Amino acid sequence: MPNIKAAIKWTRASEKRRKRNLEITSKLKTLAKKATAQGATAADVKAASSALDKAAVRGIIHKNKANRKKSRIAKRAKTAKA
Repeated sequence: MPNIKAAIKWTRASEKRRKRNLEITSKLKTLAKKATAQGATAADVKAASSALDKAAVRGIIHKNKANRKKSRIAKRAKTAKA
């Protein structure tokens, strides 16, 4: 545990951020699974893409990672329909 007052605040803030980021990344994984599932609709794919974009803008995941995941989701959705 830090002794400096500011370091205590940084620790508390970083713990809040860690929990929030963990929650959002977990939600992203769930949305990706729904979008790539057998009975996925276009709305599922759109929701996953939107969530990935928002996470990238907020800095939770990198922009390239969001684009890569969106591409893979779209690719799987396309092959699932065919």
